[in-house]
Amino acid sequence: MECISVFDMLKIGVGPSSSHTLGPWRAAERWIKELKDTNKFDKVEKISVDLYGSLSLTGKGHATDYALILGLIGSDPETIPTENITDEINTVKSTKTLNFNGEKVLGFDTETDIIFNRKFLPFHSNGMTFTATINGQLNKSTFYSIGGGFVVKEERTNHKKNFEIKCSFPYPIEKGTELLKFCKDLDKPISEVVLENEKSIRSEDDINNELKRIWDTMLECMYIGCHTEGNLPGGLNVRRRAYDMHQSLRGSTPYSNPVEWIYSIRSTEVKFRQILKWVSCYALAVNEVNASLGRVVTAPTNGSAGVIPAVLMYYLVIENHDGNFEDIKRFLLVAGEIGSIFKKGATISAAMGGCQAEIGVSSAMAAGALCELSGGTPEQVLVAAEIAMEHHLGLTCDPIGGLVQIPCIERNAMGAIKAINACELALDTNPNNVKVPLDTVVNTMWETAKDMNTKYKETSEGGLAVSVNMADC
Repeated sequence: MECISVFDMLKIGVGPSSSHTLGPWRAAERWIKELKDTNKFDKVEKISVDLYGSLSLTGKGHATDYALILGLIGSDPETIPTENITDEINTVKSTKTLNFNGEKVLGFDTETDIIFNRKFLPFHSNGMTFTATINGQLNKSTFYSIGGGFVVKEERTNHKKNFEIKCSFPYPIEKGTELLKFCKDLDKPISEVVLENEKSIRSEDDINNELKRIWDTMLECMYIGCHTEGNLPGGLNVRRRAYDMHQSLRGSTPYSNPVEWIYSIRSTEVKFRQILKWVSCYALAVNEVNASLGRVVTAPTNGSAGVIPAVLMYYLVIENHDGNFEDIKRFLLVAGEIGSIFKKGATISAAMGGCQAEIGVSSAMAAGALCELSGGTPEQVLVAAEIAMEHHLGLTCDPIGGLVQIPCIERNAMGAIKAINACELALDTNPNNVKVPLDTVVNTMWETAKDMNTKYKETSEGGLAVSVNMADC
């Protein structure tokens, strides 16, 4: 049984893309470890990286080259000061040298040693091959970034098992039906079943600390996005909208940090239009930070990182002013489990399934999590997740200029609103009357992904990416 932890689905990293930025970054780290484990690292004379398929076609817009450089010099995406990224990259470019894992300086020309190949490798569209020259011989190692920051080696050839991690979860779950059975047998809500699984691999204190760190990162990301104005980098000249929207919505209560900010928002007007704007504001804020190489939480990917924090923030500032860490904990546990069901049964990679695999999954995760906090039964939680995904089926990934900006940022706002709507529909639904169970929509999403034309799978070769010229922006 595949074992995917909540902390596999919710990972802290740097934007703009989990598959095109965080994944290659982690692949570089794994390659370095591989070289060390085989006693080859100290013998390396030269290095280069080949990118293939979607990683090549949209790699520049997704900062794949930046991520590779940062991984190769030994920086950690969870801890690197994001304000230092540009300086680190410029140093490598200007000196044409790279301090390999911070241990040995090698010649490295970013123009010739990172090679963008349009060709697709057969296993996955996000392929990369690292090459080390040792004693004049080329040593190659190929990795694939399969979405959400997950990275696998070339030899794992079965797609359905390409992220398999053997584990001993007491309640192994691959499908929604299995999750509901455990809930019924144990007489527990989904969050408690998931918690029991997590407790089998780490202490509850560690779980709480990590979930708090994830939420703090989400909150900080929303806060930064709502308090930063100007245009996003990349050439599209996209103006940050979260700042302007936040200025029009914020009340008069003073604050000086993200926690005080929550209390300030609770005192503002909350008519329907304001609620829509607040939720959109939170989602836009996260993905504007993501688009500017900021630190976000994959949820389940960077491109869809704004949906879950926006919906959780909605719960805390609109629905329940007494909401606390226990609510946040339950929300994240449920969201993580729903995301893992989609990953096991389909994909969370836009390069494999289009944007339905990112925004669709994140909306399903948020809808189900909000449903449990709102008093929904386990059955209604899965109904909420199903409704949210059902109405994202077929959504393509067609970023203009290969940048995670248009239409990606707005799609997070739409996914968040759909999640809240799906939750409300589920709460008024008798699960016995449901015609489309969650497992069916997971299968349908995967079949839709396989049928989708490649040009709509994060290649920037179709849809808005070709209908709108960079020059017109």
